[in-house]
Amino acid sequence: MTYAIRVNGQPFEDEPRAGQCLRTYLRERGWFGVKKGCDAGDCGACTVHVDGEPVHSCIYPAVRAEGRAVTTVEGLADADGELHPVQRKFLDAQGFQCGFCTAGYLMTTAALDEEQLGDLPRAFKGNICRCTGYRAIEDAVRGVRHTEDPGAGQAVGRNPGAPAGPLVVTGTARYTFDVDVPGLLHMKLLRSPHPHARIVSIDTAAALRVPGVHLVLTHHDAPERLYSTARHEHPTEDPDDTRLLDDTVRYVGQRVAAVVADSEGAAEEGCRRIEVVYERLPYVVDPEEAMAPGAPVIHDKGPESRIARPENNVVGEVHGEIGSVEEGFAAADVVYEETFRTQRVQHASLETHGAVAWYEEGEDGQERLTVRSSTQTPFLTRRALCALFDLELKQVRVLAGRVGGGFGGKQEMIVEDIVALAVMRLRRPVKLEYTRPEQFYGATTRHPFTIRVRAGARADGTLTALQLRVVSNTGAYGNHGPAVMFHSVGESMAVYRAPHKKVDAFSVYTNSVPAGAFRGYGLGQVVFAVESVMDELARRTGVDPLVFRERNIIGPGEPMLSPGGEEEDLEIASYGLDQCLQVVRDAIQRYGDGSADEVPEGWLVGQGTGMSMIATGPPGGHFADATVKLLQDGTYDIAVGTAEFGNGTTTVHQQITAGALSTTVDRIVIRQSDTDVVRHDTGAFGSAGTVVAGKAVLRAADGLAVRILEFAAGHLGAAPGDCRLTVDAVECAGRAISLKELFQAARAAGRELSADGHWGGSPRSVAFNAQWFRIAVDPGTGEIRILRSVHAADAGKVMNPMQCRGQVEGGVAQALGATLFENVRLDERGEVTTAAFRRYRLPQYADVPRTEVHFMETSDAIGPLGAKSMSESPFNPVAPAFANALRDATGLRFTELPLTRDRVWLALDEASRKPQVR
Repeated sequence: MTYAIRVNGQPFEDEPRAGQCLRTYLRERGWFGVKKGCDAGDCGACTVHVDGEPVHSCIYPAVRAEGRAVTTVEGLADADGELHPVQRKFLDAQGFQCGFCTAGYLMTTAALDEEQLGDLPRAFKGNICRCTGYRAIEDAVRGVRHTEDPGAGQAVGRNPGAPAGPLVVTGTARYTFDVDVPGLLHMKLLRSPHPHARIVSIDTAAALRVPGVHLVLTHHDAPERLYSTARHEHPTEDPDDTRLLDDTVRYVGQRVAAVVADSEGAAEEGCRRIEVVYERLPYVVDPEEAMAPGAPVIHDKGPESRIARPENNVVGEVHGEIGSVEEGFAAADVVYEETFRTQRVQHASLETHGAVAWYEEGEDGQERLTVRSSTQTPFLTRRALCALFDLELKQVRVLAGRVGGGFGGKQEMIVEDIVALAVMRLRRPVKLEYTRPEQFYGATTRHPFTIRVRAGARADGTLTALQLRVVSNTGAYGNHGPAVMFHSVGESMAVYRAPHKKVDAFSVYTNSVPAGAFRGYGLGQVVFAVESVMDELARRTGVDPLVFRERNIIGPGEPMLSPGGEEEDLEIASYGLDQCLQVVRDAIQRYGDGSADEVPEGWLVGQGTGMSMIATGPPGGHFADATVKLLQDGTYDIAVGTAEFGNGTTTVHQQITAGALSTTVDRIVIRQSDTDVVRHDTGAFGSAGTVVAGKAVLRAADGLAVRILEFAAGHLGAAPGDCRLTVDAVECAGRAISLKELFQAARAAGRELSADGHWGGSPRSVAFNAQWFRIAVDPGTGEIRILRSVHAADAGKVMNPMQCRGQVEGGVAQALGATLFENVRLDERGEVTTAAFRRYRLPQYADVPRTEVHFMETSDAIGPLGAKSMSESPFNPVAPAFANALRDATGLRFTELPLTRDRVWLALDEASRKPQVR
């Protein structure tokens, strides 16, 4: 019997492989709109219709589709290309950010009946979005339009849709693996079962005998050179403690060997056949124990690796004091001291880490290595690969397609190095795509922190002293460890005015999964502790929490002092923190009495605030180059290196250019995320997409406007001051020449109408955020309901309110996940035990409240057109605001995240059993 299936109306008779799921069957036939997110039916990114019914194709056997009609997102539009109504709604509402989950949401939504549309929390229980916070998705389903078509030169401050929007909703946007590479081989990794061990021997003979296996790589094949997987403009910011494949493993899950084969199945079988003899070594998973005398040394390396104290497992540390904290505490009427703990959190971007690489011929006719990767840092990754393999920059090209979420997790070189080595050995294309479990134990997490805070205040609520002792668990490798630790004690302390401050902070190695860059970059952890303490001091001095903060926060023009060291290029170039706190005060006046809330009888109700400050970019320089040029058809081209992963920089760069050139966004194309496009770009991290790359684009666009006007004036015999740009022409003193004609005239004169722009990321300004919650708690079960969520964001001039609100809502939602339930759990050996979405709970549609977002009226003196960053900062005040609301409701100070239901119930139950003091 012949297998038959119709996909989007096309017949296929290729019989699926034994055990093959429908998702891989469809993707192998070019239907790339069907995404891989979890392999377990948890995320919904692979949703398709089978005979009109939505199914998760990753767990739907392909053989079950025999004789059926399958529809993917590519098949939703009609035969004439007219979008399905659901696609149109998602496009009009911009119900997506990175867009990796969007096809799944479209397919789910398209199958909902009226009853199901009335209960979206239940309807979307099988779909996950990590970016949007779900409000944009709800608006799309309800038919709310947010996108606009602003007039010529009017795009800044308006809401044009993302340029890739039509591609996202039709499933034709190309992410990392949405390409067909002929002759592709597949890589799988053998990983360590031990937390700390030395490889005595490794036998690959049996693996090489597996049919289809082409190559097995071990530490014998790896360069001796040490490096860091972290990517920064200055590589010396991170310790060189990593070897591509090492003969010593330092955590459960570390890669030991790589097998390359014709299929993933053959590569997996090859991994199973590798025989490794280990000498087990002592291990330590607690950072305090790791610093203690006699603890196992995890990295016995020399000073060239830039590890602060390898003998004590301290990869980096900072110590400093302003004034004398002991004098400050002696002058205080109230002193409060407490220890706070934050947990590991997974980035959980729906597109996992991965890369595919091959050789191609460059413009000079020479063969070069090309790496297509899900990365936030194409240029830094190219530089790292060249250093590792002794290659010249022209011999390597790194590019990113559309990136399916990052959140800092892809500011690493985790997969590109091993894939490049395989391609150089085999001279054939090789692909490595992480599974969802590998994301948990083979990528990175947020740093777990322990923060001891001691703070003092006078009776009137004036701070006298602030002291921190911070221990950050960086895991088995120090990528980002020192930088995260340093940043964590920077703005978190500098935002408060106190005459006496002291900090002792340590970034510590342990035999556990490495931590890395994560949204907020350490600030969220310490802000949780500091803001909780400020709330306690306010209570103990009898000062209103908002008044307490207003009395102690820095003001415009004041120095930002942290005992960890002052950053000379950081300044308050615009100030909106006072407005942020006023938004909270207004929210309390509107909602504080709870008259509009439905609270079950017997539940406890409380409210709380948290605030934060963050630098609008990383220290030490963050570079971006951009080129804007006039094209033959009279439109414009932007070439800029920064990557797009839902951060919205592509849209903003178009808006900036449209404003400078008096045109509309639809007349601008953009090329990005490719080391062939521009000279250099540090990368899409540190909230730099608008304030750094955007400023480079602005300079280039402004420069091009001047060149066009000067050339047009000379061509028409007019003064440049008498000329002005219009949508498709230049008008000079009553005469006009179209941009098409101008291009031809410039070409005839041997001129190219283009301009370059550069920005080095310094000086930097600061952005401010404040979050307020009103919550209800069931003392009998520990259940918490969020009644109100209000966020105030000082983003300077908001370039695209729709997108910026989405960044805030997504940041709040992700932070709520970390506050309430997300937790990468490890056993006593440091092995991850939550390596699946169903064991690691992510916020879903029903979990996230609709946050009321307010933007402050400020304009920054440094940022392009007055803009500031707003990708990371909304995350930081959420946990303390929630904890302060919980304290207000229950009378208990919770000091450890996440604030899970069982933890809350246990604390309430214990408190109820204690005798009441009268």
